Amino acid sequence: MNNRFYLSREQVDRIKTYFPLSHGTPRVDDRRVLSGILYVIKHGLQWKDAPREYGPHKTLYNRFIRWSRLGVFDKIFAELAENHETIERVMIGVNHLKAQRTSASLLKKGFFPAVSDEQKTN
Repeated sequence: MNNRFYLSREQVDRIKTYFPLSHGTPRVDDRRVLSGILYVIKHGLQWKDAPREYGPHKTLYNRFIRWSRLGVFDKIFAELAENHETIERVMIGVNHLKAQRTSASLLKKGFFPAVSDEQKTN
């Protein structure tokens, strides 16, 4: 492994209760794949440009899409934000976001279930 970003084992242990159960074939290393997903998102890369040491880019993409649809990331972010008593607000700077023209349709497609459901009730 080079000097790439990797979640620590303690960080993965903290959130692994939110990972869906594997059906049949065991999943590849969750730590490596999640670190790859975070690396791609942080650096605004296309999936195909992910460093090879995180595994096949198709695996990163498929895991991100599947877990997004299942609400796994929503639950993880809610848990991490909820357990910090000193933090009152979490913000994401727009400099870190690269939105495509179609990104507004992600809510309609159900990629972020908690937000999508909230908008339906309003």
